[in-house]
Amino acid sequence: MRYSPSLIYKWWATALFAVCLSGIAGMARADDTEEVIKHFGYYDDSQLQAYVQKVGERVAQHSDEPNREYRFTVLDSADVNAFTLPSGDIFITRGLLAYLNSEAELASVLGHEIGHVTAHHISRQQTASAAANLGYLLGSIFVPQLRNQGAQQLFNVVGGAVLSGYGREHELEADRLGAQFIARSGYDPQAVIDVLTVLKNQETFERQLAQKEGRQPRVYHGLFASHPDNDTRLQQVVAQAGELENSDARSVNRAEFIQHLDGLTFGDSAREGVRRGNEFYHGELGFALTFPEGWRVENLPNQLVAQPPAGDAVLQMGTEDLIPNLSPRQFMLSKLKLGRLQQGENFEYPGGEGYTALATTRTQAGSRLARFTVLYFRDKAYVFAGVNKDANDPYRYDGEFIKTAQSFRALTDKERHLAEPLHLKVIRAHGDLPLLNLSERSRIPSHALEQLQLLNHLYPDGEPQSGDLIKTVE
Repeated sequence: MRYSPSLIYKWWATALFAVCLSGIAGMARADDTEEVIKHFGYYDDSQLQAYVQKVGERVAQHSDEPNREYRFTVLDSADVNAFTLPSGDIFITRGLLAYLNSEAELASVLGHEIGHVTAHHISRQQTASAAANLGYLLGSIFVPQLRNQGAQQLFNVVGGAVLSGYGREHELEADRLGAQFIARSGYDPQAVIDVLTVLKNQETFERQLAQKEGRQPRVYHGLFASHPDNDTRLQQVVAQAGELENSDARSVNRAEFIQHLDGLTFGDSAREGVRRGNEFYHGELGFALTFPEGWRVENLPNQLVAQPPAGDAVLQMGTEDLIPNLSPRQFMLSKLKLGRLQQGENFEYPGGEGYTALATTRTQAGSRLARFTVLYFRDKAYVFAGVNKDANDPYRYDGEFIKTAQSFRALTDKERHLAEPLHLKVIRAHGDLPLLNLSERSRIPSHALEQLQLLNHLYPDGEPQSGDLIKTVE
């Protein structure tokens, strides 16, 4: 998480996390791109940005609109995602780049998005319609008083078609066009299938993991109901593209692509803070936080959202600017517009003061009694809001909500290194170093073997060939 002007960001940020290779709706405005970059962050690697732009331009020159100006941008987000704005600006996250394994695959992702642009698929669905459907994703608390103009503007940019996507026919058409564009550019169109296989493997792993953990899987918007990797029509689309010109000179260019990923941030970034088990560390903001053991924590761009294994409660934390001369209790009443505070209590923690109380608030499921805590730390107010989904048992997780908020503390010098992110490291495989050995040395906090398999197109049980360039995590 970063500095957050509003908790309203959770609505669209959560939904966008749930979509892969989908377009973004809304009327194009000159500052749309700046708003998206401001929120997600621009990935600070000029060589990688230039490389992605070069590949995108190569594909765009062989599209149906070769004279159109395209901008391709790598976002500093761990989400596995790519999308386009109506302006034609195309974005790909470092999270998706990490799982690709060739320039041809990168070209296929960018070609797919170019296909949506040239086919004019950008949806005009009203943002209000999408907003009405977002609440079920986390069942989280909605505090309308925290909405501000900047947050609403960005919500309008990205909110419209996030949930509905384009539909199977439009997606297949974008695949057809993208496959044609990359084939004309000299790439192997089979890369379209390779990308979908990568994403399908991630979905399979997530479903298996969710079953073990006794929770619902978090998969990308049912993408593979319309994009199965063995879909007959998709296979035909790719085969037809393979019959186009340049069929004797198809490139994949794996080595150069992999080398461009050396040093790529993997998972949480320093800018948004780093999760390590049930601990959270933020070097820039200078704090640490402990969540209950076993809770799943989502590190969204502007807030943290945590849920117990059963998924029957939600705790979110965001930040607000301090208001001079207001106590934390007065902040709840004046800024959060909470009324009739119950069981209110002042407390101190190492580094500042806080206030916690119960108050009734609106959720998508109706009114609920929620636990609010406000902490002052440096120049920010940290707002915790926790609610149990069962209205008949509002206090079930109240102790965990309070304990989590009161675990907030200033980051110590000994903890500082824990706020540093993980990075990809490219090495050359050799026969006596299987992935299992590499996974045991990896800093990936859990399921390291499966993650290395997914990163290297080797899921579920493959091994690299001696001499292959492979991605590890350090």
